[in-house]
Amino acid sequence: MDIVVCGAHVPYMRGGAELHMENLVNALEVAGHRADLVRLPVVWDRKRILDAPLAWRLLPIDADVVIATNFPSYFVRHPRKVVWLFHQHRSAYDAVDSPWSDFGLDPEALATQRLLSEWDARALEEATQIYTTSRVVADRLARFNGVEGAPLYHPPPLHDRLGPGPFDDYVLCVSRLEANKRPELLVEGVASSSGAVRGVLAGSGSMETALRATVKRLGAADRVELLGFVPDDRLVELYRSCLAVVYAPHDEDYGYGTLQAFCAGKPVITASDSGGVLEWVEDGVTGIVTDGGAAGVASAIDSLAADRELARRMGEAGRQRVENLGWERVVERLLAR
Repeated sequence: MDIVVCGAHVPYMRGGAELHMENLVNALEVAGHRADLVRLPVVWDRKRILDAPLAWRLLPIDADVVIATNFPSYFVRHPRKVVWLFHQHRSAYDAVDSPWSDFGLDPEALATQRLLSEWDARALEEATQIYTTSRVVADRLARFNGVEGAPLYHPPPLHDRLGPGPFDDYVLCVSRLEANKRPELLVEGVASSSGAVRGVLAGSGSMETALRATVKRLGAADRVELLGFVPDDRLVELYRSCLAVVYAPHDEDYGYGTLQAFCAGKPVITASDSGGVLEWVEDGVTGIVTDGGAAGVASAIDSLAADRELARRMGEAGRQRVENLGWERVVERLLAR
């Protein structure tokens, strides 16, 4: 079939959503379909948030199937529209009045939120099928819009290249450096730990300058390394040799950091409010679930540093959790009648 994958595009930004869309197109092509990716620019500020949904309504898409992904691509019109929802515009839903949202509790913001919620429900209900990337995303969709979606899990980028290795003296965090990802927990956790383990932070984003200042303030320059953007070959090696992965975002949609860690046979240190991450990390089995504070992260790091066999067992349990994830089943579900 001819299939178009639809997604949002924020100029100059590249992260998990972009990799997800590209890997979906590749999986469709491997399955024998002709697939292409169509993305439209979007801006996240409240006063312009309805512009991109309107643009999608006007866009002609000639294909047998369209697969819409993140907001606002599911506003596309098509008689066979399948939605695989990465997330909606979270700033207008579960993140209202949070530090990283421009939707507050003022009358104007609430009016815009109500309108967007109505638009979202109408556009999503046009879909012939609705899937989500996790139970967390499905629960939000049901709670805020009254629309049901079924979780459909997929393997992370580099899953076919990641594998077990030694348990060296560093913990790793691979993430965009943004407030909702909470990369500061790696910095603060390592700085508060016993000193036996270093921290390595891979990724870029708006918090980079502030994080470097935090490293300096905590006197942890010799223990915490900020690498910025890391190419795939280096990333594979970092996962392969780390002691554990610290990945504790706030209410994450899915969390590639978790799945990549498990593919590499490494335990994950996370937080009790990390959302989709908790669909994979079982405390004491595949990782350690903390209270999200620096002291809790530090304690988890020290525990694994003191017991490498525990880290190995947890990592192996995580690897078994993800070993059956594959794109073939995903494609079959998305295209099923």
